[in-house]
Amino acid sequence: MHKLTLKKTLDSCQTIVAPGVHDMISALLAEKVGFPAIFVGGYGISASHLGIPDVGIMTFTDILDRVRMIAEVTTKPLIVDADTGYGGLINLRHAVRCYEKVGVAAIQIEDQIFPKRCGHSEGVKVVSIEEMSKRIHVAADNRTSEEFLIIARTDCRPELGIDEAIRRAESYSQAGADLIFVESPQNIQEITKIRENIGKPLVFKMVPDGPLSNLDSDFLTSLGFNLLIYPSLGFLSSANAMKCAFDELKNDGLVKKQSMYNFDDFSQLIGFNDIYDFEKRWGN
Repeated sequence: MHKLTLKKTLDSCQTIVAPGVHDMISALLAEKVGFPAIFVGGYGISASHLGIPDVGIMTFTDILDRVRMIAEVTTKPLIVDADTGYGGLINLRHAVRCYEKVGVAAIQIEDQIFPKRCGHSEGVKVVSIEEMSKRIHVAADNRTSEEFLIIARTDCRPELGIDEAIRRAESYSQAGADLIFVESPQNIQEITKIRENIGKPLVFKMVPDGPLSNLDSDFLTSLGFNLLIYPSLGFLSSANAMKCAFDELKNDGLVKKQSMYNFDDFSQLIGFNDIYDFEKRWGN
């Protein structure tokens, strides 16, 4: 199972680097490159599937459908952004059961109010420590195996400060979270303080234009972070490449300057060779 691999890797103290994927092409590419795990974030799915911001409009069914499809084409452990649980505690219970059933290795639950919004957007509000701790308890109580991991994320840093973020992280650890994710630390001193005060495995999210975007994975590993996620890498890169190609076509009437994936290699990526082999064996 996918989920056994993730826990085993974390228990071995290896740092896991997981790029964000947002559709089937990005999932296949992440698999081909050979990352040890894959992250499925709400922002990318909301944008690619619905074309809307990640502000709590996307439903659980929307993201579950995408996650199920991604799980079918990858052998890598899937880490999924489960927002606040998509409603009340009964909604969270349903999400935990469904994600575990489709083979997800870990889910990330955050302490925002419902409906939530992207952690980097304006207007982020958090619930009480007690309410978030109850979310963690419900998630832990409704998984069928401890190999299905629970990541507790706090989004309180921008509004309430790093000390409150650490206080919450400690409480979430006691509530049963397997990994801790403090959103939006502002400098190396803060991420060092996080590591010094939290005994659980730690998650770090890299954004391309944040205050810590110049830190590489080796340095973050040396600081003691266990899971490094890059949620926006895939969709920002693909959006930029498409924008450049579309601009060139619109302005020049052709596409020569842009670097594109080789068509035959892409056809192989999505499985045409398997189709051809099947047809050779069984006929059209």
